[in-house]
Amino acid sequence: MFPNDNYIFDLDENVTRKAVSYKNRYGISISADLYQPKGFDESQQNAAIVVGPPYGGVKEQGPGIYAQNMAMRGFVVLAFDPSFNGYSGGEPRHLSSPEIFVEDFSAAVDYLGTRPFVDRERIGVIGMCGSGGFAISAAQVDRRIKAVATVSMYDISRASSKGFQDSFTEETRNLILDQVAEQRYAEFLGNAPLMPLRGAPIGFDENTDPVGREFGEFYSTPRGYHPNSITQFTATSTMSFMNFPLLTHIKSISPRPILFVMGEQAHSRYFSEDAYELAADPKELYVVPNAGHVDLYDKTDLIPFDKLEEFFTKNVA
Repeated sequence: MFPNDNYIFDLDENVTRKAVSYKNRYGISISADLYQPKGFDESQQNAAIVVGPPYGGVKEQGPGIYAQNMAMRGFVVLAFDPSFNGYSGGEPRHLSSPEIFVEDFSAAVDYLGTRPFVDRERIGVIGMCGSGGFAISAAQVDRRIKAVATVSMYDISRASSKGFQDSFTEETRNLILDQVAEQRYAEFLGNAPLMPLRGAPIGFDENTDPVGREFGEFYSTPRGYHPNSITQFTATSTMSFMNFPLLTHIKSISPRPILFVMGEQAHSRYFSEDAYELAADPKELYVVPNAGHVDLYDKTDLIPFDKLEEFFTKNVA
């Protein structure tokens, strides 16, 4: 068990936080933080929420902010590090997998649903950025998840196989797959895993790509920096995401509700808009005025916690 440190926010005096660990079905040890309202009565069964991090993020950043604020509203909340990342186990480090990242949500439900103070019929999930797609994918097959909210959602399978704004040609896709295949040979022969460039560049300026700069302003500055959050995944991880779509059975979540939260100015809004169209009722698309993608990671004056409280109070509490 590693120490949990470098939180980008202060713990509220009305909330308690406890470091916990448990294993997913692959036997990987997951590091998580359990948030509860101070003075919490563990003799009662309560509603609970799982919070998954942005793609490349860790629990000490945005997920902790969401967990704390939902705990202040009376929920038991678990924020976790994905397998191979943060303080969770798994080798090689910074591997990414659609199957395992989806499994991490179900493992969180396993943990919460076996706590005596949690009602296993009242568990919901919040997926931030890439975890939005993983949370939806988990809910498609894990019917213990009673309500899903996504925030600044990214569909990592779509982004990997089609590029940003679906810009890849078949030639581009095949070129990437050929490069990944060669890298597999290199790593099989003993080379270290190849890490692409950071998703959040260091030393960005006005000439940096706007999307990269937006991520850099969070992950690569004191605002959101954490040493475990390098915004890089092994290059060979791409192959799995190109082959396994995440949202194939999104309609099967119905009649359980989905809330899609996105910033009005978010570069990623098309992921939420398209997933909303694919989903069956009950569903809601909630647009946060004057907010971008990363704004909803940590800017508590913009994050619609009242809306999230309303959604989960109605559907799990």
